[in-house]
Amino acid sequence: MTDHTPTTRRGFLAGATAVGSAGLAGCGILGGDGDPGPIYEPDVSTETVTPDSDGLLPTPVLGDHDADVTVMVFEDYACGHCGTYVTEHFPQLGSEYIDPGTIRYEHHDFPLPLNEESNRAPNAARAVQDTVGSAAYWEYSQRLYRNQSDLGPDRYASLAEEVGADPDFVRNAAINKRYSETIQADKQYGESLNVDSTPTVFVNESAVAGYDFDTVSQAIDDA
Repeated sequence: MTDHTPTTRRGFLAGATAVGSAGLAGCGILGGDGDPGPIYEPDVSTETVTPDSDGLLPTPVLGDHDADVTVMVFEDYACGHCGTYVTEHFPQLGSEYIDPGTIRYEHHDFPLPLNEESNRAPNAARAVQDTVGSAAYWEYSQRLYRNQSDLGPDRYASLAEEVGADPDFVRNAAINKRYSETIQADKQYGESLNVDSTPTVFVNESAVAGYDFDTVSQAIDDA
């Protein structure tokens, strides 16, 4: 199965803090356009990833894999709030906490029943992860959010070319949901932690009551 076991030294106490039916962040359908700023470019290997024995792709991880603090974020590419989080807050988390190795940062797919792209977009991103590697995956993931109002097979293909991936393979992976088992495993993991909305951020054992930089930063500093 996908490695969903956080590797912090203190460990992750699954379920210690329930997200609850009220949720920590509601999700609209497709965020607005505008200038989201430059894409965050993490220092990560360009090597392709290796599926596990069940054929599932590993959790995308940035930062120090053995850091004391693990930040997990459950996202839906068609969710407007997730678009805001990734374009406006994630880059600052990257420069202040990921790049220095202060945290282990994990992306988890949590597709909601918003529209068809909630499931097709993560399949496109995982196709990039599988065939081109982690560095391309993180760039592609951000590009998806910056094109959130125009998601679809043709956009997945054009963005794939921009990161050096095979556009036809990525398009077909999205349409046929090639990586659905990996994505559903992620979603089931989130459901086991009572995630019911996106983006939902965890800092170690605690779900954070918000996704803006200041709120997440405070939770990291307090961990």
